[in-house]
Amino acid sequence: MVLSAFSTPGRFWRGNLHTHSTLSDGCLEPAEVCRRYKAEGYDFLALTDHFIGAYDYPLSDTKPFRDDGFTTLLGAELHSGAMENGELWHILAVGLPEGFAAPNAPGFHPVDDQETGPELAARARDAGAFVAIAHPHWSGLTLSDARSIEAAHAVEIYNHGCAIGCDREGGGHVLDLLLSEGRDVTLIATDDAHFTEPDHFGGWVMVKAEANTPDLLLQALKQGDFYSSQGPEIRNVTLTTDTIEIESTAASTMILQGHGQAATAIHGASMTRGQIPLHRFRNSPWLRITVVDAAGKRAWTNPFRL
Repeated sequence: MVLSAFSTPGRFWRGNLHTHSTLSDGCLEPAEVCRRYKAEGYDFLALTDHFIGAYDYPLSDTKPFRDDGFTTLLGAELHSGAMENGELWHILAVGLPEGFAAPNAPGFHPVDDQETGPELAARARDAGAFVAIAHPHWSGLTLSDARSIEAAHAVEIYNHGCAIGCDREGGGHVLDLLLSEGRDVTLIATDDAHFTEPDHFGGWVMVKAEANTPDLLLQALKQGDFYSSQGPEIRNVTLTTDTIEIESTAASTMILQGHGQAATAIHGASMTRGQIPLHRFRNSPWLRITVVDAAGKRAWTNPFRL
């Protein structure tokens, strides 16, 4: 069996799903943000400004910045209700329709009579968005918080801005616990770029689709036909009866992870192929793969089940 991201028709398109502009707390105009991502070789971008009253609930119209080689997905970072730590929810919604109704979220603090985070996430998903739990480590997310967002398609496993700004980059722990409870969630790497520090071009998704169009990209994201990266490319993943076979650009480590303590790594110099035996994972309800290059940059497959 070949994982769907590598067997479905089409090619991979590189994109960032979490970005800010002067419409909220970023320092560049939307047009310049799009120009820079295109110049850096990205195929698509979701501009996801903070959807709160302090910024007049922006849902940036990036359609004018699309062309034959670059497209955009409409989106926002949604806020409403308090997490267990008393702070406001941050929920990424990519593929929101224009006219999405604003919550009662005047600023970055919870207020009375507003939607909960789970309610807002469900409303965004019902409206057609790809929904992700943003920066769990930075947010101080608890497992109970994560469980409550039943509408989430994905969890941010890497947030470049949080890595650069506060060394709270990841969501792998939360992701793995949800997977072990039976949740079907994928993982994404993002920038969360504001361009106020070197928080850009550090984490992205590689989405498999037959064309670089918003509808097909969004469909592929929801289906899980993508992988995430800081640099390495994953070329193929094949499951046989007894092994996982991985093909990638030059790597120093390939890791197979599963439920609980199940993990096996192989190491080498400039590996482009690797095989990992499955005997340790027979009782694991899920698996995922991390590929690490010589510079320590990682790439991640989405979780899958045997």
